[in-house]
Amino acid sequence: MRSKKMEGTSAPSLRRDPYEVLCVSRDSSDQEIKTAYRKLALKYHPDKNANNPEASELFKEVAYSYSILSDPEKRRQYDTAGFEAVEDSMDMEIDLSNLGTVNTMFAALFSKLGVPIKTTISANVLEEALNGTVTVRPHPIGTSVSGKVDKQCAHFFGVTINDEQAECGIVVRVTSTAQSKFKLLYFEHDINGGYGLALQEDSEKTGKVTSAGMYFLHFQVYRMDSTVNALAIAKDPESAFFKRLEGLQPCEVSELKSGTHIFAVYGDNFFKTATYTIEALCAKSYEDTTEKLKDIESQILRKRNELRQFETEYRKALARFQEVTNRYTQEKQSVDELLKQRDSIHATFTVTRPPSGISNLSNGSSSKVPGEIESPTEDGNSDGKDKSGKKKWFNLNLMGSDKKLG
Repeated sequence: MRSKKMEGTSAPSLRRDPYEVLCVSRDSSDQEIKTAYRKLALKYHPDKNANNPEASELFKEVAYSYSILSDPEKRRQYDTAGFEAVEDSMDMEIDLSNLGTVNTMFAALFSKLGVPIKTTISANVLEEALNGTVTVRPHPIGTSVSGKVDKQCAHFFGVTINDEQAECGIVVRVTSTAQSKFKLLYFEHDINGGYGLALQEDSEKTGKVTSAGMYFLHFQVYRMDSTVNALAIAKDPESAFFKRLEGLQPCEVSELKSGTHIFAVYGDNFFKTATYTIEALCAKSYEDTTEKLKDIESQILRKRNELRQFETEYRKALARFQEVTNRYTQEKQSVDELLKQRDSIHATFTVTRPPSGISNLSNGSSSKVPGEIESPTEDGNSDGKDKSGKKKWFNLNLMGSDKKLG
């Protein structure tokens, strides 16, 4: 099972050949590379060199070199094309024990906001394990144990399996209903009698719990590394969908032999203890579930390949969509402007209001200005003629009228 095995993988500014850094040859075996790394990582670990900045840089260089040579694909890419072939896929880890209070607070804040923050395992835990001075608690298959582990400390468990259980496969899972941050570790037996770190899984939030698991089921199982291409995703949110399955990494170990295997829960919280429950299960009781996992892993791999092809198609379609969208915006603005000019022209076909308020037309009829009301005369005549020419009753020639009547 592949794991995040390096203890801090920030790339050094001046890069040396990874083989030179680890003092190994190009034909060295994986075990030789791993042994060299463990020795140098403990030598330069920040926990043991708090006042030595040079040791801290060497530690980063050792970890960066190991992150390349411990991965078969990255090692092949480096051997073929050098650093340029692998630098885009390198992750970054930080040593929590060497952050300091202020920086630890910032790291905790970014972690809370969902920014992937990797942390290293303290040198004390690694050294005690390598020296064989840790306390290992027996953890039978089919049982669960709950506990609390202090930050930067680890609880070790020995899981013993027989031939039948080894053949069926086993699963070791850790969950935290308190959503604690932790690491699940697997240690190999060292030739000196201690335990060397071999696998590492960081807890991930799934629903209302955080969890991490290791699956030894005799077929290729994959782990999801959420930090893969995290910076690229931040720059291009649309790529998050296509890059999501790129974080699927093949596990390095698919089976365990009979015997006692050492696992540990490491407290990775920034300020408080980690609450956890660890379970060790035999896959024989979960045959249907195991087959479903095998099938879904295959489907996800096929989907990842399909998405790689679909992304090219999508990008072309998206570019075309943006093109026609821009055309739509331009055409809409053009039509709106033409209609605006049309309405303005239409508005000129109207009677302009005269200053005097009255305008006589050529046919002799009167024209009233809209909004004005003409008061009718006493006899109800409101034809608009000059009322001053009419004789009023008090100006009538009554004497003349009498004569006519007579």
